[in-house]
Amino acid sequence: MNKALIEKWNAIYSESVVSEVRSSEVLSDNLYLLPESGQALDLACGLGANALLLAKQGMTVQAWDISTLALQKLQAQADTEALAVKTFAQEISPGSFSANSFDVVVVSRFLDRSICNAIMECLKPNGLLFYQTYTQHKIYPQGPKNPNFLLADNEMLRLFSSMKVIYYRENRALGDIRQGLRNEAQFIGQKSLVIRSS
Repeated sequence: MNKALIEKWNAIYSESVVSEVRSSEVLSDNLYLLPESGQALDLACGLGANALLLAKQGMTVQAWDISTLALQKLQAQADTEALAVKTFAQEISPGSFSANSFDVVVVSRFLDRSICNAIMECLKPNGLLFYQTYTQHKIYPQGPKNPNFLLADNEMLRLFSSMKVIYYRENRALGDIRQGLRNEAQFIGQKSLVIRSS
């Protein structure tokens, strides 16, 4: 793994506390869409607020990230709360995923276009993807500056075009910019049920 990247993210998370981190709104606002049980992945999980929330909803969760420190903090919190979360330190690439492994995948504030197909493939048929991340059109200066890590208009819909769209939101600068979701897009998609003809 990339040592410099690990050290960078470990430094970012060194002062952070798991209990102070909030889960992604695309997940927390739509918990009723989750299955009652199953396998879930919190991808690029950071301190794992999404992983903890998924486990509290009855899911068995894998949490992947490059920051070993964030994962240690997350695992300690999950163990304290007796939640079914297992952490994995890894640099995420298309080869990280196995096909048809997860009922739910959550991605929050992380964008690597090279893994989008692998994310879809790792979902089981009818599996759900909850995705929220930053857009190029910004109202506030939060989030990355590098356009490689920012979504173009409606790009999430194109990246996951083979999925059934359950929910999509990208408010941009419409209406009263002091309210509502700004700087980010939210997407929930469902993997199509694969039916093989004989």
